[in-house]
Amino acid sequence: MKYPVITGLLYMLSLIGFAQSTPTKDSLKIEIPTTILDSKVTNDVIIPIVETDTVPVIDIKSEHWDTTVYNPYKNDLNKFPLQITFKDTTYASPIKKKKVITSRYGWRRGRPHQGIDIDLVTGDSVVSMLPGIVRFAKYSSGHGKTVVVRHFNGLETTYAHLSAYAVKPNDTVAKGQYIGKGGNTGRSTGSHLHLVVGYKGQYIHPEYLFTFDDDNAIRGDEVWITKKHTTARFHSAYRLSKLDLLLNEDEALAQQVPKLTYYVVKRGDTLSRISQRNNVSIASLRKTNKLNKSGLIKVGQKLMIVN
Repeated sequence: MKYPVITGLLYMLSLIGFAQSTPTKDSLKIEIPTTILDSKVTNDVIIPIVETDTVPVIDIKSEHWDTTVYNPYKNDLNKFPLQITFKDTTYASPIKKKKVITSRYGWRRGRPHQGIDIDLVTGDSVVSMLPGIVRFAKYSSGHGKTVVVRHFNGLETTYAHLSAYAVKPNDTVAKGQYIGKGGNTGRSTGSHLHLVVGYKGQYIHPEYLFTFDDDNAIRGDEVWITKKHTTARFHSAYRLSKLDLLLNEDEALAQQVPKLTYYVVKRGDTLSRISQRNNVSIASLRKTNKLNKSGLIKVGQKLMIVN
C-alpha cells in the first residue's frame, strides 16, 4: 500500500509547478491536483497577497563620486533654481554642545566665506548631520583635515579643520554618527568647526536650510535655491542675513531677477558700513556705481544696490 501513496505524493509535487493560478487584487487562487490511491481530488488553496511599499534604491555614488577631490563638481554649471528635498524634519547637531556661530556665510575681509564657523575645543566630537556616505576624508588645502559626507538627497556637508578622522571614504554613516574630532588644522586662527553645505558643487548658505539653535530643525521638506543663496557677496559674514524660505518653483523663479534699490549716503557712512547694512560686497558697490579704487563717497550721494 505504501508504494501507491508515495507515487501519489510525487505526482502531486510534480503538478504544483504547473498549477493554474488566477490572481486577483487581494489574493492568488491555486488549484492543486492531488492523487489519493485511484481517486483524484482537486483542492483550492487561497493565498492572500500582502502589498508592501517599495523603496526606490538611490545610488548617490553614480555621479561625480571622487574620493580624492574636495569639489568634483567644480567645472559644472547648474541651472537655477535648484530643488532640494528632505525626508527628515530635524538634523543631528554636528557638535554635542550649544552651537555658537563665530562667523557666518558671506563676504569677509574682502573674500567669500562659504560656510559657517562653530566654536569648539580641540578634541570635541564631531558627528554627521544626516545619514549618508563619506565621499572625502583627507587633508585639504586651507580646510586642513576634512570630512565630506554626501547625503541621500544629493546634499553634501563638509566638516573642516578637524584634528582627527574617525571615518574613511566610502563608509556609510548614520545621522549623528561620530566622524572625527574638532581642531585647528589648515588655515585657521583658532579651534572651530568650519561647516560647509553644498549641492552639486554649489555652496549654500547653511542657515537657509537649517536652524542652528536647540531645535536642530530643517527649515522645509522641499526647498528651492537661487543664486542669492549660493553667492557669498550677497551676505555678510558678520551678521545673519534675511533668509526668506522659497517653498516652490514659482517663488524661486520670481526671485531670480536681481533686486535694484538705492541708498543715499549719510554722514559718517563708509563703503564698508554700507555693504554690511545692505548685504552686498564692497566690490559690487564699486562696480555697480563705477567708483574708483579710493572709493570716495559724499553725503547725499545716491548709490545703486544690486542684490
